[in-house]
Amino acid sequence: MASQFFLFTGTITQERLSWIEESLKFFFMRLYPESLLHHAKKDDFAFTFLLTGDSLYSLIDPGTQPLWEIFLSFPSVRIICDRKELDLRGIAVERLKMKNPDQVIDHNSLGLNGRQSFWKDVVKLARQNEQPAPSTIGYLQLDSPYMHRTALYPLLCLSAALEVHASIDLYAYLDGVHLGHTGQNPTDAQNIGAGLEDLNDRAAKRELQCQMIACGRCATARGYSTWDDGQGAVISTCAIRPFRIREMNAIVEQFKRNHTILGESAGDIQIRRDNPSSAFNRPEKGSQLPPITILITKTPYGSERTYGALSLAAACAHEGITTRVVFIEDGVHALTGTQVIDPESRIFNVQELIDVIAGTANLQMYAFTPSLQMRNLAKNRKLTAVLDLGIPELGQILFYPADNSFADHQRIIFF
Repeated sequence: MASQFFLFTGTITQERLSWIEESLKFFFMRLYPESLLHHAKKDDFAFTFLLTGDSLYSLIDPGTQPLWEIFLSFPSVRIICDRKELDLRGIAVERLKMKNPDQVIDHNSLGLNGRQSFWKDVVKLARQNEQPAPSTIGYLQLDSPYMHRTALYPLLCLSAALEVHASIDLYAYLDGVHLGHTGQNPTDAQNIGAGLEDLNDRAAKRELQCQMIACGRCATARGYSTWDDGQGAVISTCAIRPFRIREMNAIVEQFKRNHTILGESAGDIQIRRDNPSSAFNRPEKGSQLPPITILITKTPYGSERTYGALSLAAACAHEGITTRVVFIEDGVHALTGTQVIDPESRIFNVQELIDVIAGTANLQMYAFTPSLQMRNLAKNRKLTAVLDLGIPELGQILFYPADNSFADHQRIIFF
């Protein structure tokens, strides 16, 4: 059985686990009811949660631990924890593991250095979309290095990918472009730039492909100067050797391939083709491009996340990728009230941007009504292109095949 999975590296709120809980119930009752009757065999779990970084605190937090216990009441759910990050934070998961010893995994596979590697477990799951080997594993990075420990994770993940003989892609977006700044010289952290250059060299020695693409708009905004060498190559003296600063479409072009794309919070859902209860008819011939669902979870103006998510969504849809955007959690604040930008300000009005991209082929936008209700908010009635979405509909988006799609999996990315 192919395992659906979510990878979380940052804080997980009670709200997030609550809507995931409801989605899991939908998943098992509609798609895998047989899995509720017996415990999964070893390595045959229907749903896996991969937890590292600050997400591990949710396993001991009084507000979120009971929700994990509900998850584990489904016999085909497992949690794989990053042993090193548990030790770093002094977190013990014995309470959960005592009740569910086969479903809470707090040890990891061994890397080539003989040490436990959480990311080895991650890439084993990530490769399932492109068997047999060789395959490719991609990673979308949004945060800058050193301020954010999550910026170390693409380096660890892609290094593990090389160990299992997979080609690697790094997509640097928003502040993630800083991963490739030249001249990094930290005194109290692993050098990310040097690590990425080493990855590139190791991939070449193994005759594996290594691509590191940075969004040109994001790089330019952050002072990365570039020029064309006259032969079609864009060059920057600000970036490390393997980094390629390109237009957004160069990143989206990679999204049209079938490999798994990971990130600080991401998921990959296998589309079950033999589900008789699906409300959607599978087309005989449809798009083979993996659909993408982008979950906007942050407030609209405190960071570039919302604007970046909508820009990526529009670019994916323009290239023929079935794209769904769900405003959820704090992301619903983008849809409330009438938002007015100071005429002298150069920032985008998010609601105007929503109107601009509304009607784009292959793009659908939704407001998760439980998130609105939790905050006692109402959607701006003028945003008619953003449809209301409840728990059952969210389950359909996550687990049922998209219209006119014949892909075997879909990507979930949290912004």
